[in-house]
Amino acid sequence: MQHAIRCMLMRGGTSKGAYFLKEDLPREVEARDRILLAVLGSPDPRQIDGVGGAHPLTSKVAVVSRAADAAADIDFLFAQVSVDKAHVDTTPNCGNILAGVGPFAIERELIPATPPVTKVVVRTVNTGTLAELVVETPDGRVNYEGDARIDGVPGTAAPIPINFLDAAGSVCGALLPTGNVADTIEGVSVTCIDNGMPCVVLAARTLGKTGYEAPQELMADQAFRARLEAIRLRAGPMMRLGDVAKQVVPKMILVAPPRRGGHICTRSFIPHECHSAIGVFAAVTVATACVLPGSPAHDCAVVPAGRIKTLSVEHPSGEFTVRLEVGGSEHAPVVERAGLLRTARLLFDGQVFVPAAAAAARTSGSAPRAA
Repeated sequence: MQHAIRCMLMRGGTSKGAYFLKEDLPREVEARDRILLAVLGSPDPRQIDGVGGAHPLTSKVAVVSRAADAAADIDFLFAQVSVDKAHVDTTPNCGNILAGVGPFAIERELIPATPPVTKVVVRTVNTGTLAELVVETPDGRVNYEGDARIDGVPGTAAPIPINFLDAAGSVCGALLPTGNVADTIEGVSVTCIDNGMPCVVLAARTLGKTGYEAPQELMADQAFRARLEAIRLRAGPMMRLGDVAKQVVPKMILVAPPRRGGHICTRSFIPHECHSAIGVFAAVTVATACVLPGSPAHDCAVVPAGRIKTLSVEHPSGEFTVRLEVGGSEHAPVVERAGLLRTARLLFDGQVFVPAAAAAARTSGSAPRAA
């Protein structure tokens, strides 16, 4: 007998994931993770026996509930489900999957829709980060149609502006967890930084790369990947993350001068596979590094003038625009606020089926339906 669990599949930004109500999954972490692995079809490089897309960007989960306190409307637990390993990582945040949380919460009637837009304050449980999402609800229902376009997604959709309210140091406890704008690791100058996503930012040229290579070319260079991982493993403890061998953070970001009219060019690793674009929080974090004098990113970037800086972060499939409000001084800038634009779309709403063995340890939520 298989068991059915309520589930929505949604595209959030440039990612895709399975969205669940918290009450529909077990409370106990091991039992919950066993179900999530079965839902996505992991471990298997094709994820042929689940709804995952055989890639880290399409092997993600959102667990959503009403907020535990008045600081937010919605609580959101993000889970990165490994494709080829039986591992579920709830350490990081994901701004792309976050983009779908507002629409999902409205669809599941966790909060009422208020025409013409509904503002949803979401707390990411993983990191404690608060973000305000603005969802179009012109007739009391979520609107998914619109003219907003983001690179890495075909077509257009309704815009979902996201304003991050307190992202700095959300995982590591400080924007610069080592206390330095630049550190030297394995002989390479890097910035260890967390403005929503722990990242190690380094100039591509310091590892013998241009920073303009296609992801497949970077993935094929085993010696380069081994050196990048050596830096990542050293950076983990320095960033207060401990042993990161089995974690998906910190992300590794290669930077180079822009060459398509943007402000910085990036190649992002998540953490071992080169991203075809760049994640939301990684884009915010690398844009933040761009405004810090002395960082490798600042040395590569074309930083716009003014207190409000709109930075175009180039990536392999286009660009990602980040809006920063910067205070402080020229030599000691302070990023006071970060925002960006995403889109999302509901793809499927129904029930996902898992084998009886995976569901045997359910300890909470509504009773599963046999099939």
